[in-house]
Amino acid sequence: MRLIINGEPETIAATTLSQLLAALDYEGAWLATAVNGELVHREDRDDHLLNDNDRIEILTPMQGG
Repeated sequence: MRLIINGEPETIAATTLSQLLAALDYEGAWLATAVNGELVHREDRDDHLLNDNDRIEILTPMQGG
């Protein structure tokens, strides 16, 4: 599937948001996700189906100040 992840085009075999995160080694990480500008809550990632050319944003917290 062709996706745009954090602004970069990628081709990844994933049909759900949780599968995508596992493929990118983000599984279990603290992060926020959005698909096409819409926030997807952690509990909804297993059911959120992806489509070709979806824009995915993955944000991880940063320490510091």
